[in-house]
Amino acid sequence: MKSPKVVLFANTDWYLYNFRLSLACKLREYGFEVILLSPDGEYGPRLRELGFRWLAVPMNRRSLNPLRELSLIMWLTRFFDRESPQIVHGFTIKCAVYGSLAGRFSRVPVRIGAVAGMGYVFTSRDMKARMLKPLVRRMMRAALSGQGSALILQNPDDVELFESADIVDRQSIRLIRGSGVDLARFTVRAVEHVGAPEPLCVLLAARLLWDKGIAEYVDAARMLKRESRNVRFLLAGLPDAGNPAAVRRELVEGWVGEGLVEWLGHVGDMPQLLSEVDVMVLPSYREGLPKALIEAAACGIALITTDAPGCREVVSRTGVDGISIPVRDSEALAGAIRLLDDDRALARKLGLAARDKALKQFDERIVIDKTLAVYRELMPTFP
Repeated sequence: MKSPKVVLFANTDWYLYNFRLSLACKLREYGFEVILLSPDGEYGPRLRELGFRWLAVPMNRRSLNPLRELSLIMWLTRFFDRESPQIVHGFTIKCAVYGSLAGRFSRVPVRIGAVAGMGYVFTSRDMKARMLKPLVRRMMRAALSGQGSALILQNPDDVELFESADIVDRQSIRLIRGSGVDLARFTVRAVEHVGAPEPLCVLLAARLLWDKGIAEYVDAARMLKRESRNVRFLLAGLPDAGNPAAVRRELVEGWVGEGLVEWLGHVGDMPQLLSEVDVMVLPSYREGLPKALIEAAACGIALITTDAPGCREVVSRTGVDGISIPVRDSEALAGAIRLLDDDRALARKLGLAARDKALKQFDERIVIDKTLAVYRELMPTFP
């Protein structure tokens, strides 16, 4: 008897490798043949080395060409016709919509979309995004509603937005907080109290997009450098060429030249980097549920983030598990960093509280179990 097939479809192989590899491994343990789809990239061969079927999809993340997009949906439809998967699970708005539409055309029994945050179309203020929004809303409703369909969202704010905007049937929505983190990989940093305090080491780790709060981070660094604060500002991540909100590399290099930030680029070993960090900041405008904050919390690192959807799920407004600041407020960000620089004991206290919360709510085993529960709900023959 052939193994049932499940397709995991994302807009980058990097995402599949870094965010959904544990889910793929768990599905394989349950006897599924796991097929991974994404545009071509450097992580695809790594996925193959781990024994998974990974295929490059003819997809351009930035494309708005109707013929090209229709061609992609038809490619997916033919692929699903040939492979006959039991489940198609798409991540990010485009993959969720196109994967589910193609799954409908191919009569795939279970079609699931997972959307982390609202994406460029729903968060950007530019004209192109505003024009696309009605079309994307109609496509999402057609793709992600009805029998055998589910839409997984990562925070209550997104659930409320999707319900109030009537984007999909309410009974199709499931709330699962984040993609999960393997918390066992992260340990609490030991703190030595010998001699003068070391410079406060602050990190922002994210794709270099304006809506991650990059401008506010640089502004805060400039303010505190003017005060001659003994603070290091690290920036980890690369510009995302496929996203209209990407920060240009030349700008980042200019900030480095000014002495405002230390740009680390892509970091492959986050546990090692976090072992050197005192404060993690993410002044984002909106998130699904930010993995970088959870990884830092697992290390007992103090968190500063915005009172924005997704971020407030990790750091509450109470101030018990971190510092919450308004969105787009550089002065508030600088003030929060200043506070923790002056009170290292408070930073340590907030970090340990954040770790306790992460262990209880955000371990990847919890997230995977909840994801498999959605599969079982929609697929009665799930192993």
